[in-house]
Amino acid sequence: MKYSKATNYALHTMVYLTLTPKGRSVGVEQLAKIQNLSPTYLSKILTKLVKAGLIESTPGVKGGYSIVSHSRKTSFLDVIHAIEGHTTLFNCSLEHKVFSNEDCLIEKVMIEAEKKMKEELNNKYIADIAKEIKFTKNHNMNFKQP
Repeated sequence: MKYSKATNYALHTMVYLTLTPKGRSVGVEQLAKIQNLSPTYLSKILTKLVKAGLIESTPGVKGGYSIVSHSRKTSFLDVIHAIEGHTTLFNCSLEHKVFSNEDCLIEKVMIEAEKKMKEELNNKYIADIAKEIKFTKNHNMNFKQP
């Protein structure tokens, strides 16, 4: 099971923006440079995060992206849903009624596993990861000065 690279970049962007001092925004160029991405590609990811209400965009020369005030409780699952959507990871490809009257037992196992994974991801918050980076790694970040 694998999430897209866009989800990887979105999660890292969310942590970075969470560590950004309140009242400051970060430009797409700076966010792209940190992750060694093209600003155009990252802009598409940022647009999805804005549409999901996880970050906000401030237009203009001194504009950029910042965490919305209620985002301190943004879970990993919130970010994943913003990028990947709400589709299931497994869909049975066989018609089981041909074999028996049962639904696909494999699909039942996979759905249960996915449910547990989603519960775990829903209980892991971006802000908690940011705190670990900030306090245990003594992370030194270069923020754009206003």
